[in-house]
Amino acid sequence: MTKILKQFQQKAIDNILTYVQMILNGNAIKTVILQSPTGSGKTFMMSQVINKLATDQAYDHVDMCFLWVSIGKGALHEQSYKALKKTFNGYPDCHLIENEFTGGRNKINRNEVVVLNWEKLRTKDKTTGDWKNILMKDKETNNFIDVIQNTKEEGRKILLIIDESHSSTDTARAQELRDDIIRPDLTIEMSATPVLSGEASLYKVEPNAVINEGLIKKEIIINENIDKITNDELDSEKLILEAAYQKQKELKQAYIEEGIDINPLVLIQLPNSDEGDRKKDVVEQFLGTKGISQDKGNLSIWLSEEKVNTETPYLIPNSSQVDFLLFKQAIDTGWDCPRASILVRFRETKSLVFEIQTVGRILRMPEAQHYNNEVLNKGYIYTNIQSIEIKKETYNPNIIKSLYTKRKDIGDFKLRSYYKNRISYNDITSSFYPIFEDVFCKYFGFEKGKFEFFGKNRELAKEKLTLDNLNNNDEIILNKTIEANIIDQVSKITNIEKTKVLLSENDKEAYIQSILSSELNGFAAVRSLPIMRLALLKCFSQYLGINSETDDNWIVIIESIILNNYNAIRQLLNLAVEAYKSIKLKEDEQKEREIDFWNDDWTIPLTKNYNPNTYEKVDSKLSLCRPCYLEIKRSNPERKFIEFLENHADVVSWWWKNGDDHMQEHFGIEKPDGTAFQPDFIVQYKDGRIGIYDTKDVGFQEDDNKIKAEVLQRYIQEENDNGKNLCGGIVIVDGQHLKINNKKEYHTFKLHPEDWDFFEC
Repeated sequence: MTKILKQFQQKAIDNILTYVQMILNGNAIKTVILQSPTGSGKTFMMSQVINKLATDQAYDHVDMCFLWVSIGKGALHEQSYKALKKTFNGYPDCHLIENEFTGGRNKINRNEVVVLNWEKLRTKDKTTGDWKNILMKDKETNNFIDVIQNTKEEGRKILLIIDESHSSTDTARAQELRDDIIRPDLTIEMSATPVLSGEASLYKVEPNAVINEGLIKKEIIINENIDKITNDELDSEKLILEAAYQKQKELKQAYIEEGIDINPLVLIQLPNSDEGDRKKDVVEQFLGTKGISQDKGNLSIWLSEEKVNTETPYLIPNSSQVDFLLFKQAIDTGWDCPRASILVRFRETKSLVFEIQTVGRILRMPEAQHYNNEVLNKGYIYTNIQSIEIKKETYNPNIIKSLYTKRKDIGDFKLRSYYKNRISYNDITSSFYPIFEDVFCKYFGFEKGKFEFFGKNRELAKEKLTLDNLNNNDEIILNKTIEANIIDQVSKITNIEKTKVLLSENDKEAYIQSILSSELNGFAAVRSLPIMRLALLKCFSQYLGINSETDDNWIVIIESIILNNYNAIRQLLNLAVEAYKSIKLKEDEQKEREIDFWNDDWTIPLTKNYNPNTYEKVDSKLSLCRPCYLEIKRSNPERKFIEFLENHADVVSWWWKNGDDHMQEHFGIEKPDGTAFQPDFIVQYKDGRIGIYDTKDVGFQEDDNKIKAEVLQRYIQEENDNGKNLCGGIVIVDGQHLKINNKKEYHTFKLHPEDWDFFEC
């Protein structure tokens, strides 16, 4: 099945291509870093970059090839090779280095992708200093060093792609291989946690973008419900194994109920030391009592010295019968098995650090989407240590949630709840290209789709553009002297001479960015500017014949046209962006319709997890959930409101604190702009009423308060008309009292205190 690019993936690809164009055009910075979370599809994104560079006419003038380097021990490069081969589907050519260059081949072909393992290639004999790998040794046939040299002598550029670049790329041997032997024309590094050193252009994919697209899980839960396992004979090791075993069964049943053929995988990471062998025996004995073993085919072992049931067609598929996988560190980087949902880690002698790449093994969603059952949208860690450190945490810090709470029975409690997840970034997307082409042709009088009338088109373009005697000059002050004795008194420099100089590359880039930015018309700059720039390059290339066949510096020529005709270019962009707005609106509305819905049967979630860094346990008699966890930095109105409820147990059955983060499991009401308003509290009264309240500080964000207050009252009225028994409003603290506004039309407390009543249950 063909993969469909997610919005953040397309943006990353476009930005990387922009950086590549700049480098090919002479930019001094030769390294691009793609920082993207584990599970975001870095390999897939980069394969699309390669495919674009190899197949798009815009790059026909560039003779290049690609070296794809996988980091880490094992056969990870083989996995990358298979993934790339599958994506390319025949072109460009893709080969493993050991299969192609141990014989007579003496160079890398144009647009060819060669995959190699960094660790294997870079090893040297400590005594002699000679390369160990046969590909690096002097021999009668060509070695890798010769292949690189021969390729360069062909005039072919080498684009080096380093996967998981945070690992082992900064060692002396790796630097020697990269800088002295390969000497790439440009380098693209990929990592969730890059090591930022030296000059490089960084493009970062935000984790929330990946989560919102459903590619990775929403949360990681640590030791969920482990205290509910009542078996006094279990030690800590067997306890976490039992918990993981029960969770695996629970997830498997949940998938069955969803009608999905997925077998969730449990990863058990063994210590690297000799202690790991002892743990392995414990694990295998325990799993044996559950009917899980190598012989039965539901246990895999992935160790450097032992591999059982690890073949990709057997282990990786979602429907695989393998339930548990034992490993040490062989799969902590780059390994991809999206059905992995549970991670077991044992205490080690030394302090334990969870590498983010290891945690990332259970972050992927098996079908790149979230499910209705929230239990399937989470990853689970079971460990017998007392504290956890996440090394180089690049994800939302609230994703690790180890505090567990469960609500009491509330019978058939249901409310109508609204949920909307905006996925528009207010950016110009690839749908801008055809709109820009239409406007471009109308603006200059070109016939759309006719690319051969370059002479005619240039004459038409000259009516609005200067195409001859282009220069990239700047003016600077010349020979201006200011006397030192008056320098503190000078407010303005006058009587100056100027001279023209060649515009620097940095300044040229800044001016072009300024021209593009001036016509964004409200769109976000970071994601939009690369699209606008590529649209200009593409249309000038196609309709004026300014391309690699006419001039090696064709991109520089187009940039000069932009700089020397900035007023006309700004007008052109303004027309195009204005025309694009209606298309963008329809595009966003279509996306929003797919995720904009009311849930008529919403109920308070049975369980919830909280982050110990931001939540604390609170004593409560009436909290619906036990134990009760509340935000450490909760507002004073929230504290006073809860205190009031706790003191009225005679009329209050329970109260529940709604979530602040935007998730389907939280209660919401639709606002006029289509976003969701999530009131702070739901209260069940003993007389059957259900109260919905939002607590506020007096005078804070009153415009927003008015919107929320009025949609809340409208919601209450509509639901009561349909048989509900609701009440509620906006609650503030006034001295020692709480006051509530539950009027149909909201007025502020400061201007209309008569609209606010004393809050009573």
